[in-house]
Amino acid sequence: MRRSDSRHPKATAEEVSAFLGIPVATLYQWRHARTGPPAVKIGRHLRFDWTDVETWWDSQKAEQNP
Repeated sequence: MRRSDSRHPKATAEEVSAFLGIPVATLYQWRHARTGPPAVKIGRHLRFDWTDVETWWDSQKAEQNP
């Protein structure tokens, strides 16, 4: 069964940095430190699943507002 119909486009580092309001370099630093939203490296490029970004965002809010 092909799942391409149910898959959503993956976000680029530029899109996620705009969404979070942070520099792209910060995303790469977070990836190196394993503290940011999960990403997959495709060649030299990071790709993010929007669901993972939103889950990470929600976890950050929960830590700030226990």
